[in-house]
Amino acid sequence: MPDRSVAPATKDFSSFEIFLPPYEKTTLKNGVPLYYVNGGAEDVVKIEWLFKAGNSYEDKTGIASATADLIKNGTSSKSAFEINRQIEFYGAFLQTGSYHESSVITLQTLTKRLKETLPVVQELLSDAIFPEQELSIYSQNVIQRMKVNLQKCEYVAGREIVSLLYGKDHPYGRRSSIADIEAITREDLVDFYQKNFLHGDCKIFASGKLPDNFIPLMEELFGTLDIGNERSFPEFEMKPGEPKKYVVSNDPNGVQTAIRIARSFPNRRHPDFKEAMVLNVILGGYFGSRLMANIREDKGFTYGIYSYIESQIQSGAWLISTEAGKDVAEAAISESFKELQNLCDEPVDDEELSLVKNYLVGQQLASLDGPFQIMDRWKNLIFTGLDESFFYSVIETIKTVSPEQLQAMAKKYFDPKAYFVLSVT
Repeated sequence: MPDRSVAPATKDFSSFEIFLPPYEKTTLKNGVPLYYVNGGAEDVVKIEWLFKAGNSYEDKTGIASATADLIKNGTSSKSAFEINRQIEFYGAFLQTGSYHESSVITLQTLTKRLKETLPVVQELLSDAIFPEQELSIYSQNVIQRMKVNLQKCEYVAGREIVSLLYGKDHPYGRRSSIADIEAITREDLVDFYQKNFLHGDCKIFASGKLPDNFIPLMEELFGTLDIGNERSFPEFEMKPGEPKKYVVSNDPNGVQTAIRIARSFPNRRHPDFKEAMVLNVILGGYFGSRLMANIREDKGFTYGIYSYIESQIQSGAWLISTEAGKDVAEAAISESFKELQNLCDEPVDDEELSLVKNYLVGQQLASLDGPFQIMDRWKNLIFTGLDESFFYSVIETIKTVSPEQLQAMAKKYFDPKAYFVLSVT
């Protein structure tokens, strides 16, 4: 029997060579770029139509998300039920989503059924009608979920902290209300759809085992749509709150406090971003982090505590997130700041840094496991205007960053006076 009191031996992967496989690209006759990675062991395909159609492009709060959700709920010739039945009949999966700058339609299907399922997406992009009944059902569901979620301190903390970081009128900090959802009309959805989908700015990303006729099929179905209208990302003035302590009373009978400790931080284009990624993992970016070791394992204040860097097109933020008992919430906050200060006071030792480097190299390798994951990496780079040089510079930073560089980064960004401290009880 193995001795389970002794940890298994580890290997040093910090010198492991990581290669980002290339994509292929063609441009449809309407100017839409089609990026694809052809490969994989299974006969499956994933295609994403990525539009610049997030909430940064909406005139009324909630329109972008509602349009993305309801775009698949009816055309002139098919009801929502008929669309779903056709997709499910062929064992496919159709999903939509909306974010700050983008909205995406995702189709996953068997390679042999691509010819039957692609026309469904083409119909959604050319003839979605947003039936009143579907909007009514959508509004009822969203309002009901919101009423339930607003009773949860964790949900409220997530809404409040982004408003403090970016300003409540900025797309990154804007919070939808029940009144906003109730005010959405079918005309709003049709208008947003026409501007941002029907005549939008689209990029297509495909991966998996693609059929031989893939390019002609995509050209036939999507090369004639007016979705190649290139546009720039909009910029908005950020009006953040004052970095200080904020306490929100949300659930007087609850026993937990949702905590957010956050500051503004540059996005991934900034030269500090890559070193900060490594520092963040040491602080709270994985289960063996300092925050977890102190506040969960040693103090027992929480089941879990993490830090993460949020990178948007226009800006970003550095956040610590946890839930703790009301009686230990202040102590959890105090200990979090102690860990920030410790990283300023003392360089990370070689053993801890080696462990984190191995962890990050392993993460990078796992993120390239198969054509879907490879295209996901390329999609993020392409959409944000970056290329493979950014990917390889991240790898180089992980391998070569020194304790002294990380300490300097901590001193630069871990000033307590720069942080919002939000407690929702």
